[in-house]
Amino acid sequence: MNLSGEWRRLCELDWQELDLKESGSWPWSLQLLCCLLVMGLTFVGGYWYLAEPKASELALAERKERDLMRDYRSMVVQAAGLQGVRGQVVELDARMKALHEMLPNGAEIPALLDHISETAIEHQLEIDFIRLRRPVEQAFYIEQPFDIQVRGDYHRIAYFLAGVASLSRIVTLHDFTLVPVDGQEQLRLSMLAKTYRYRLPGSEKGEA
Repeated sequence: MNLSGEWRRLCELDWQELDLKESGSWPWSLQLLCCLLVMGLTFVGGYWYLAEPKASELALAERKERDLMRDYRSMVVQAAGLQGVRGQVVELDARMKALHEMLPNGAEIPALLDHISETAIEHQLEIDFIRLRRPVEQAFYIEQPFDIQVRGDYHRIAYFLAGVASLSRIVTLHDFTLVPVDGQEQLRLSMLAKTYRYRLPGSEKGEA
């Protein structure tokens, strides 16, 4: 095989006079180059029309697989803690129910005031008044304030406050004023007390 001769023939070849009908008489090196070119174009065309769409589908499937695997791991972690969350929900429901039972409804407010009066009498206090104020509506509950004024000695007033705080219904105490009663060995306690009624979300104003 005379490579230098073939190279010289290629260099001396008049490319404008080449005719495909006479390709059999072309130098073998030119025929080889044409075959390689045709094979390369065939390979590129085949890849473009056949392999490229499949490669895109494969890449998309791999992305979906990674996303699904990430979601699966997240769900596994959530499932592992689901039992604990259920236990917490049951506990919270029980605590919420107990708190609801401690909130008097509208019909129980007078009975609550009677209990406070009985607590004052039990500790030998004189009741000046126990007077309801207008209720204050909040988003999830209705606040029912009332004024209390009683008289007695320091220790009996302290026992009275402890008794009110230990009632089965929720009562909060605010704005204490404790002053001596003129000409007597007594103290006068004035304070604002509040109890609360549960209000269902979305209920109309005034409903308890």
